[in-house]
Formats: sequence, C-alpha cells, structure tokens
Amino acid sequence: MKQSRRSFLQSAGTTGVVAAFGNTVSATGQSSTKEGVRRFHHVQIDVFTSRRLQGNPLAVFTDARGLSNEEMQGLARETNLQETTFIFRRDPAIEREQGVKVRIYAPEEEIPFGGHPTLGTAMVLRNLRVAQAHPGAARQDVSEVLLDLQVGKVPVNFREEALGSVFGEMHQVRPVFGPVHDHETVAKLLDLNPSDLVADLPIQTISTGLPFAIVPIKQLSTLQQGSAEFRVSETLRHF
Repeated sequence: MKQSRRSFLQSAGTTGVVAAFGNTVSATGQSSTKEGVRRFHHVQIDVFTSRRLQGNPLAVFTDARGLSNEEMQGLARETNLQETTFIFRRDPAIEREQGVKVRIYAPEEEIPFGGHPTLGTAMVLRNLRVAQAHPGAARQDVSEVLLDLQVGKVPVNFREEALGSVFGEMHQVRPVFGPVHDHETVAKLLDLNPSDLVADLPIQTISTGLPFAIVPIKQLSTLQQGSAEFRVSETLRHF
C-alpha cells in the first residue's frame, strides 16, 4: 500500500488531540462572572528577541482556572499564534515543590512542550513576581521559575545582562531517541531527491518533550528553493 505523508508521520509516533470550539473570553483580572460573561487576563510577549514586535509571539493566560479543554483550544485558535499557554495557579507551597502548572496549545491541538512557549511563560511569571512584590518586603526569588508541563518539571533560570535585559535558559527533559527513518522515503515526503540528503548520517526522531525528526540536508540552498523550508519544518514538527 502506498504510504502517505500522514500515515508515515503517524507511524513515527505522532499523537495529537483536536478539540472543539468553546467560548471566547479575554481581558482583565482574575476569572469572574458578570451578566454571563467570564473574563480572563492575558498578555502577549515576544520571545527570542530583544526588540518589540519581533521574535516569536506568544499569548499567556495568567490564570486559566475555570476554562475547559474546548475553551482553551478555541482561544488558541482565536489568537492564531503559533502557541498560546494557560497557567493554572495552585497553592504556593505546591508550586514551589511541583512547579507552576502550564498547558500549551497550538491553534490545532494541545502539545506537551515547546521551546518558546516555555521560556515566554516563565518570563511572564517572573515579571509578575517582580510586579507583585510589596514595597519594603523581601524580594521574591526571580532567578528561577519551575514549570509543571505535560512532559514533567522544566526549570527556567534567569540572569540580568549588563545592559539591564533579562536572559532565560531552560533545562529540558532528557532526550528520547526514537526510530531511524529511511532516507528514500523521507526524501519523497519532502519532495527532494535522495542525493539532497547526507547519506552517511541517520534520519532519526528525537524528543526532549516534543518529537522532531532530524533530517541532515547537504545544502542550505535546498531549503531556500520555493517552499521547501516550509515543507521540511512542517514535516519535522509532525514526525
């Protein structure tokens, strides 16, 4: 039977859940009910950049308690960003031990982990700690934010740079090495020639929270031809 891209990706271990549309909510403060309207505070942050309106945008709902899976999926689809995160606050003692519970949604599905949503959400939590500190009180520790994600605990460490900017670094879960894929099959899925791939290096699915297939390609120009770069990135994301 001829193997399609979808069937190949599924055989490589991809799983996902597509949820139905829920409510639309946004705006200020903690979740509340007034005349049937619930309001949830959210912020948008740019990750992997020191300049505004550049980098990777991320929407962060700072207190998502009360939202259903369907509503979170609907909100992620509504923001239409690469990822939207939802923070579920718990008792401070639990958060210190287990981390701040966070769920990550792409517009189509919930995902267990992502690099820029993890760093961006941790930065928002750090900034909230700074903003909520009472004058004269001991400053909360903002050097580390521990997140409780679907893949487990992911600490993010922060340091202030010389010019006053803040740099965050996460410690991902240990890598899991998955199946090795056939070069000819992968080349066909990517609309490439087998000769475009490095023959003596393996094509393997590897995960530190989100599975990606690492495909060694000989020339950068191969990616720069038409939509090849988009095809490769989308295929890798779903391996």
